[in-house]
Amino acid sequence: MEKNMLDLSTLENWLWEAACKIRGPVDAPKFKDYILPLIFLKRLSDVFEDEINHLAEEFGDIEIAWKLVEEAHRRGQPLVRFYLPPEARWEEIRKKTTGIGQYLTDVVRAVARENPKLQGVIDVVDFNATAAGQRIIDDGPLADLIQVLSKYRLGINDVEPDILGRAYEYLLRKFAEGQGQSAGEFYTPKEVAILMARILEPQPGMTVYDPCCGSGGLLIKCHLRLLEVYGERQNGRLKLPTHFAPLRLYGQEINPTTFAMAKMNAFIHEMDSEIALGDTMRRPAFTKSDSSLMQFDLVTANPMWNQKFSTEVYEHDPYNRFNFGIPPSSSADWGWIQHMYASLNEKGKMAVVLDTGAVSRGSGNQGSNRERDIRKVFVEKDRIESVILLPENLFYNTSAPGIILVINKNKRHPGEILLINASKLYSKGRPKNYLTDEHIEKIVTIYHNWTAEEGLSAIITNEEAARNDYNLSPSRYVSQNGTEEVLPLEETIVQLQEAEEECSNADRELEEVLKALGLGGLISGESEAYK
Repeated sequence: MEKNMLDLSTLENWLWEAACKIRGPVDAPKFKDYILPLIFLKRLSDVFEDEINHLAEEFGDIEIAWKLVEEAHRRGQPLVRFYLPPEARWEEIRKKTTGIGQYLTDVVRAVARENPKLQGVIDVVDFNATAAGQRIIDDGPLADLIQVLSKYRLGINDVEPDILGRAYEYLLRKFAEGQGQSAGEFYTPKEVAILMARILEPQPGMTVYDPCCGSGGLLIKCHLRLLEVYGERQNGRLKLPTHFAPLRLYGQEINPTTFAMAKMNAFIHEMDSEIALGDTMRRPAFTKSDSSLMQFDLVTANPMWNQKFSTEVYEHDPYNRFNFGIPPSSSADWGWIQHMYASLNEKGKMAVVLDTGAVSRGSGNQGSNRERDIRKVFVEKDRIESVILLPENLFYNTSAPGIILVINKNKRHPGEILLINASKLYSKGRPKNYLTDEHIEKIVTIYHNWTAEEGLSAIITNEEAARNDYNLSPSRYVSQNGTEEVLPLEETIVQLQEAEEECSNADRELEEVLKALGLGGLISGESEAYK
């Protein structure tokens, strides 16, 4: 018998029970590949059933409701959000006892055929897949999984969309715990995403963009923040009143599987969203008719830290994004920042999570440094509003602390930068630390009130940043218990790679000068002599 209403604890226990049904044959990171599409399918089925029942109440007869839905679907004028063919309705799926893997694969493909919006979203999993001639997951565990997922309804009034979204969050977290290093490419801890949404404070009707959106978590948190501030309870659900326009959300993701999760997540949260598949740095998806970039009110992102791109990506860019300088090939952090900055409209604001070195590398060094030189331009143009240093061990791809960099084309306090050292604001957790609601509130209050607080925050001028060679690390300006800033090992490696790259560039330039003087080969000849 199905029960009503899921709270978070029940949801997580239910998901863990579902995962246990397939944990023998399937590695932990693969849980999500099988469970998430089935949860999504069950949600579609239960909502479809709810919509049919609503039409039956409206027209006084269930048979009339079914006929109207079928006819409207044939005409291409649907009366329901998503049409499910008979074989894809959950009660039919539950009855299946043999050939389940192939049946489920056929079902999700049928749903995608009937609903073009879901193509490449729900039909990406082959439940009948084999490896080395053996089924990855047999029909027995699949049948058990279906029965577990049948315990609760996921219809319109059974769960809030966010509760179901937390299913994604929970399984992604479990996946991240199992995967460690690679998981950080798409999973941003929930509390960091909430903090970023609170900093951006989206307003009704705004456009929000994430150029490396992963499973969509940062966009969703912006959507939920708008509901939290402007929403009203309607039939037990938080909804935006009709006189407030929803956010229009845009995201791009390079990984096809993660892209499909982002699309499912957006549908589940009933968001007004456009999620594109592709490589943002080389082929941004959101462009205008003249091939220039679309521009947005807000940008939120957590790109892969210190990603490596050939400098050719920046030097031959057709979108005019890298006007502040060419980043080193050893770290794309300031490449991503410039892409996001170019994607902001004239009053736009962005919050991006990066590693700590993004705001300090190169400062204090003799000679030029690409990242420091790009930072210098951003400071001189008065675009950097705030830097927030996060605690250690929050992220799954590293134990190092990260920072949130806030860039604003319409700064509230021109000529000033707010630096917040939140490195001690955390609670110990297993396997990772986390921010509590109180910690988030503390950081947000300092940011929005623009306050300097002993041991937590400092307000500096752009001139002071210049005197410190554009080092914007909060720990440099806000000391805690007399501790000194220590460069993490990962940052030291990136700095070394960048120094080697600068040295190679200098050698090439010198070689060109020597060639012009008829002394070519001198540098390479000396190099050979030392081998």
